[in-house]
Order: sequence, then structure tokens, then C-alpha cells
Amino acid sequence: MQEAIILVGGKGTRLRPLTNHTPKPLLKVAGSSFIRHQVAKLMDAGVEHLVFATSYLAGLFEEEFRGFSQDLEISYAVEEVPLGTGGAIRNAGRLLRGGPEAPVLILNGDILSGVDLRGILARHEAAEADVTLHLTRVADPRAFGLVPTDDSGRVLSFLEKPKTQEEIVTDQINAGCYVFRRSVLDAIPGGREVSVEQETFPRLVAGGGRVLGHVTDDYWRDLGTPLAFVHGSADLVTGRAASPLVGPPAEALIHPTATVDATARVTGGSTIGPHAVIGPRVVVDRSIVGAHVTVAEGARIRDSVVDHDSSIGSESFLHEVVVGCHSHVGAQNELPAQLRLSCGIRIPAQGVRVSGTAAACPTAH
Repeated sequence: MQEAIILVGGKGTRLRPLTNHTPKPLLKVAGSSFIRHQVAKLMDAGVEHLVFATSYLAGLFEEEFRGFSQDLEISYAVEEVPLGTGGAIRNAGRLLRGGPEAPVLILNGDILSGVDLRGILARHEAAEADVTLHLTRVADPRAFGLVPTDDSGRVLSFLEKPKTQEEIVTDQINAGCYVFRRSVLDAIPGGREVSVEQETFPRLVAGGGRVLGHVTDDYWRDLGTPLAFVHGSADLVTGRAASPLVGPPAEALIHPTATVDATARVTGGSTIGPHAVIGPRVVVDRSIVGAHVTVAEGARIRDSVVDHDSSIGSESFLHEVVVGCHSHVGAQNELPAQLRLSCGIRIPAQGVRVSGTAAACPTAH
């Protein structure tokens, strides 16, 4: 039986306010919760038993998969206290059924990746590795820990984020997908916080363990920030990234119950949620518009997320903005990049503008 663990315990603070009420892996991406895209990919790789390593709003994962009737058994391992990546893996490992030599696939719950899971499993088993890590190459590795390998693919070390150009000895980084030998997973200390990159993996390398890097140039994106989140969703819709749950490449994914005016333009891989209403001359480009959202005439939404049950007034412009649920943005607002509106916020007409207006001041002078 092929088994897997998905690490979904984080609070997703970089995606607030979207994650104030929903764990990051349960946010909608290209029409489905992100975790369902990962589950579908694991099933395609032959996984029959999956363990969710949960913590934050843990009960919502069981609600999401209640009644899930496909050929996959799902178990839930809840962290009562923060355990770090290694501790979470160890905590989830107690629910596995395989023997000590069995390979266990492990995915981070916020990484959208095109890596061939069957391929990394085959590489791991052929090399009789203790751990095999998916490594990806990035153009600018300064924001990441580095993972250099030798010519055979064996990991040499785990390096901190480089501070100088001389410290950039490789462009390879940990891509958040691993295969563990079950016995190695069980050897992680239990009951306390453990970092795999700072403790588990370096200790294995120092002790002569067989730690391999599976280096690919496959699609890879960390969905931890709002802009990365909307771009990952758009990439799935347009076909730049793949998921078993997404159909042929398209300019947009519009729910059948949504209403989109004939003069509106929905482009760039945008998604429009259930019962949303997109008015005349609206432009939605590479954005996510949630369920029961109303966008009035002439509004423009680019690289943004508008959460469910919100409304955007006529002629308003959003660029790289997150609008929390049950919010209202009045007419003729210009919301600048990086702005995040908390759930339930109400902005009056022309309340926020980058450029000024000639509207009369309502106060007598």
C-alpha cells in the first residue's frame, strides 16, 4: 500500500484575511480547494492511504472530506502544540500502516508543483535511499536555504539563506516534497518541535545516511502570499500548471451559476465563483472572485482576490489587493497594491484613491 502525508498545520498568516476563517490548503484555487488538487495528484500516483498532519482549524479538513468515497482512505493526525515540520511528520507517522522499509510520500500543503510523484518514488526505491528530496532551481536563491548535491545526486549539506554572492553555491532549493523510508521517519524525535531542514536532514547527512536530491525544472510555486496564490490559480486554469481536477487550458473558469455580462472581460486564468455577478464593462484579469460577489459596472480587478459575499462598486480599480469576505468597496475607489481589507470592511464611494478627484468637499468651509 502506497502511503502519503500532507502537512497542513500552518496558520497561513501571509494570506490573511483569507485564512482568518479557512486554513490555507482549503482556499479555492482554480475552482477547487487547493488540498483537493493535491489529493487528486496523489491518487494518480497510486496513493491508497493519506494522513493529514493538521493543527489550525483542524476540524475543517474532516468536514471537507466527509463522505469522500473515492479509492483513498484518509486519516487525521492533529498537533496539540506546534511541532515544526519534522515533529508534524513524526506525529502523522504513527497512523501509517507500512513496514520499516516502505516509502512514504510527504507534501507541504502550500506548494503547487508539477513534479512526477511516481518518478521521485521510483528514484528513491532504485537508490535505496533513506530520504529523497525534490529540489527545484530558482533564478534568485537569496530568499531560500540552499541544497547542494554531488554529481550522483547525493545531498552534500543544507545551507542557510545566503547573505553574500559568494555564499550562493547552488541555485537548488527544497521544493517541499519528500520520500522517507518509514524507519527513518519513525526515528524523528516525537513530542517536540523539530525542523527537518535544520535538524533531521543535516543529521542524516552527517551520519552517512543516503539523502538524495531529485532535481527537476518542473513547474513550482509556493502559494504562501496573495500574489503567488492568485498566480498559481491562474496557472492551473491556463494550463501552465496541471491538475487532474482542471479541464483543458482556458482564459477563465466561470462557475455555471455565475452571471457575467456580455460586455465584461474575464481573462488571464481568472476564476469566478458560484452565484457571482459580473456587471457591464467589468475587467477581471488573473484574479479570484469568490462566491456571491457582485462587481458593478466598469470596475477593474487585476491580480487580486475578492472573498465571498463581497461587493465592488462601479468604476473601482483593484490591483494586487485582497478583499476579505462580507466587505463592500464603494464606487470609484482606487485600491493600491499590497492593500488588504479585513472581513466586513466598508469603504464609501471614492473613500480610497491613488489619484484625486474634483468632487466637492461635503464639509462647509
